[in-house]
Amino acid sequence: MTATAAAPITEDLLRRYDVAGPRYTSYPTADRFVEAFSDADYRQALTLRRTGAAAMTLPLSLYVHIPFCESLCYYCACNKIITKHHDRAVEYLRYLTREVDLHVQHLGQGQTISQLHLGGGTPTFLTDDELRQLMSMLRRNFVFAANGEYSIEVDPRTIDNTRLDTLAELGFNRLSFGVQDFDPVVQKSVHRIQPFEQVAALVHAARERKFESINMDLIYGLPNQSPESFDRTLAQVNSLRPERIALYAYAHLPERFKPQRRIDSLEIPSAGAKVSMLSRSMKAFMDAGYVYVGMDHFALPDDALAIAKRQGRLHRNFQGYSTQPDCDLIGLGVSSIGRIGATYSQNAKTLEEYYDYLDQGRFPIVRGLALSRDDVLRRSVIMSLMCQGNVLFESMELGYLINFKNYFAAEMEVLKTLQDQDLVEVDDHQIQVTEIGWFFVRAVAMVFDKYLQTDRTRAKFSKII
Repeated sequence: MTATAAAPITEDLLRRYDVAGPRYTSYPTADRFVEAFSDADYRQALTLRRTGAAAMTLPLSLYVHIPFCESLCYYCACNKIITKHHDRAVEYLRYLTREVDLHVQHLGQGQTISQLHLGGGTPTFLTDDELRQLMSMLRRNFVFAANGEYSIEVDPRTIDNTRLDTLAELGFNRLSFGVQDFDPVVQKSVHRIQPFEQVAALVHAARERKFESINMDLIYGLPNQSPESFDRTLAQVNSLRPERIALYAYAHLPERFKPQRRIDSLEIPSAGAKVSMLSRSMKAFMDAGYVYVGMDHFALPDDALAIAKRQGRLHRNFQGYSTQPDCDLIGLGVSSIGRIGATYSQNAKTLEEYYDYLDQGRFPIVRGLALSRDDVLRRSVIMSLMCQGNVLFESMELGYLINFKNYFAAEMEVLKTLQDQDLVEVDDHQIQVTEIGWFFVRAVAMVFDKYLQTDRTRAKFSKII
């Protein structure tokens, strides 16, 4: 069911759900990863992928993390290295090659990938020649599917038309522009100045080069934002008509992310103002013809993401919503997170440690998790809620050989409260998220998260509104 801005949100609901919770780009969430999961466990997972029964059927995606940025954005919670020394990328690319070589040793050369995403940091920190070197190395080792999605995150301050030509030449067919907000006061508050006219010119140039899809990232809840100021940004974004829009709530966690300590907490909008921005954003985008894909993503009706939603093929992974369900993901580079089979893994978070592992001929895995049967079941329930807005009992019972209501007896009791608040509808066959429930879908998913038992655990996450 699609959320609409007309759904009534009461002050009581705001107070009740002004709590911290996961974004569920995975389940279990990354805070549950353990250091006991090592290089040896990852090698075993790769071996099972190569030799197991599902080896020929599970799709494969690549994520490459480029950690370097020339300038610090105060809101940023990503793993990044602020530097103007571009020669650091030369060494980094050498180590990325070593990491790919290790994967090829275990999976064999020529694995087909249908999805590639370059994230950061700032991937466009790399020069044209360095991007060519990286893509050439990946294409030597993997087969790129003809109809695949090959995307790169773009800082508009770091590219021009010549760079767009290079990205098209290298096979990228999707661009993601980091916009956040066009308001100059907000941009100054977060140390990221990029006028609307600059971004508009790049979008028009990208259209001329026939990129299949353009995404824009927006953030609501930034310092000095208001519902009225964000309305102006929404109108500007709609005028450019990107195929996809990712709308994220700002998570102010200065105790965890040092750059955020430069933000005055008194300038951050209230929970009520944030929900107003979310509500008005939904209305503005849907009035402009966008499909509400879920939680933080919108897409034009003919975009692959909207089509996947209509066809029930939507999935959620570490980059957000994806068109590829149950996709194995190889994470390359410092701090990258991957998923192989029923395991998650994360690389070392510092360059020094990342390089040291690879110098030893080891995967740079520092933590991860082998999922239990219960984890896999709950992941399926949570992803169904996050992606489709419902859970069909019969489907879960056939897939996992359980009696759903008995297995989740405690959770079904909790859902009664959410049903009383009109967040979900529960009958003998399914759980359905309501229109108003989409505003709080993370709270619905949290009911099935067995790891969220104490407030101490929840405090690790951002607010859900």
